[in-house]
Amino acid sequence: MLKNTILLSDGGLGTTLEDHFHLPISHTPLWSARIILDAPNTLQQAHLAFLEAGSRVLLTATYQAAFESFERAGYSHEIATESMRNAVHIADQARHQFCKEHLDVSPKEIHIALSLGPFGAVLAPMQDFGGIYPPPYGPRAYSDSEENTTSFGDDIEAKNNSVKALTRFHEDRLRVFTSDKETWDKVDFIAFETVPLVREVEAIRQAMDNMKETISPKPWWITATFPNGKYPDTRQPGGDRYTPTEAAIAMIRHDNDLPVPHGIGINCTALKYIPELLQEFERAMHGNRKLFLVLHPNGGGGFDLSTQAFREPEENDRWAEDLASLVKEAKRRGWNEIIFGGCCKTGPSDIKALGEAFSEK
Repeated sequence: MLKNTILLSDGGLGTTLEDHFHLPISHTPLWSARIILDAPNTLQQAHLAFLEAGSRVLLTATYQAAFESFERAGYSHEIATESMRNAVHIADQARHQFCKEHLDVSPKEIHIALSLGPFGAVLAPMQDFGGIYPPPYGPRAYSDSEENTTSFGDDIEAKNNSVKALTRFHEDRLRVFTSDKETWDKVDFIAFETVPLVREVEAIRQAMDNMKETISPKPWWITATFPNGKYPDTRQPGGDRYTPTEAAIAMIRHDNDLPVPHGIGINCTALKYIPELLQEFERAMHGNRKLFLVLHPNGGGGFDLSTQAFREPEENDRWAEDLASLVKEAKRRGWNEIIFGGCCKTGPSDIKALGEAFSEK
């Protein structure tokens, strides 16, 4: 779909709005989506900062945006719909503003990716890293006092009901964008990000299958998160985790007749884990590199699950150089289409350094 293209994308939009634009959005129901309502001009400036840094893929401020999160923040269904669509228009405005100021860049060279987080991103506390979902989406809600689990164990009926509920969640949110032609025409990619559960991968693919007759096709990808280098989902309560290879297989398996995404990859994961995780993804591919690869690792020292906070970067941090080298190696191994950039704690300066490092011979 990308025709032998390697694209530099943006960094962590939410943490950039906090760290560089000093907006207090952490621990709010809407996170970066709050800025669609409160400070749309600042959001456009953040997109422009990434474009100035060299990004040619912009992810919208919709990662945590869904009817559920807007309702929890006290907003109506109508305001939620309008706000989610506006996030796409703000990214598009940044695209055209940048091209007015840089006549050597065409709007067609800048791609807007509709950022869609997992169901866990709309929960409080957020469970995009943990995958602990309340019924019917999961076995039970997150608890500070009891053992938490992602698995239904041998309860096949409950697992199937979970897939159905997660499918409805993703389908309902997608329809916000697909039902408005002006909005949908501005979207170039659909980005399902930070997916922590194998059954949610299945639900996303089912949602895309359900909508295939009603939407114009767009390239889409699924990326998974690996906190501390491990996939959050377990086969049984308290049991072994699914391996990264099994997570990748869930994205691309053909035996369930569901559509396969155009791209797969890893996001919101410390860079130090990416080389080994990528090897596991390649085992799932069996030498087939027809899909494009998406890599959006976190910056700094990564996310610490025990403290629920980002670690400080190590001295002599070589995030940009190391990621650029990893992308070059992936290309040599046959990944001809790659989208790469940053996730949390990566701002415009990191993306600028990443682009420069990748351009070096």
